[in-house]
Amino acid sequence: MKRPHSTIFDEFDTPLGPMLAMASGDALIGLHSVGGKYVPAIDPGWTRDPCLPLFGELRRWLADYADGGREPCPVRLGWIGTDFQVGVWRALLSIPHGSTETYRGIANAVGAPAATRAVGAAVGRNPLLIIVPCHRVIGSDGSLTGFAAGLDLKRRLLALEAAQESLLR
Repeated sequence: MKRPHSTIFDEFDTPLGPMLAMASGDALIGLHSVGGKYVPAIDPGWTRDPCLPLFGELRRWLADYADGGREPCPVRLGWIGTDFQVGVWRALLSIPHGSTETYRGIANAVGAPAATRAVGAAVGRNPLLIIVPCHRVIGSDGSLTGFAAGLDLKRRLLALEAAQESLLR
């Protein structure tokens, strides 16, 4: 799927590591861990704008999230993917903070119980890291499975959320 040519981007450090953010219009269309799998190459036609207000909101949200914040990300999301992928990514938004779901559970949620592998592929290609919580998806045996930003970050995100949940109990 091609990204819009009018993409605005920035790379910045966060408490969760360096990130690449991309926007088109007033919507965030990508948030990737720099050095992770499937990080798009910066197109020469894109414009770098670290002062874009959307990126400021995103940086604040990421810092708050890393510090224990539980609020949904306030930025508008732009979906660039197939209808199936977008359906899977939207389903990920329903996984509660501090919880996990299996690929099979997501397949059932999108009405495609036989499409567990296709769900896994869509989860792996999630372009909105952390905001669309693909890190909350685990294998049906409870194992941590692939994560485009690396299993170390997945473990860190799950541990962060579990610690926050235990403080609330």
